[in-house]
Amino acid sequence: MSVSATARTFDSEVLASEEPVLVDFWAPWCSPCRAVAPVVERLAQQHDLKLVKVNYDEEPEIAERFGIMAIPNIVLFRNGEPAAQALGAQPQQALEIALGLSR
Repeated sequence: MSVSATARTFDSEVLASEEPVLVDFWAPWCSPCRAVAPVVERLAQQHDLKLVKVNYDEEPEIAERFGIMAIPNIVLFRNGEPAAQALGAQPQQALEIALGLSR
């Protein structure tokens, strides 16, 4: 299950989280975003991560704050800081490697 974050809730949902957070920057019109969404949800479940979705169109200030210029863009936050990032729709194994989640 995911949570949607806004500029008002992002800091409390992501930066203040005690658990690692997978942030999915997406937009409804973005086909690759829709394609990778189930993979991102599965990753969050399998790796016990909190999943937060940020609508790129509705929350441009969050995207700008973290230098997100293209979507889909998946960012792993640990201890309130971006720890890893994956750009584009990728298979689960590629996302796990890019995000440092592979075992």
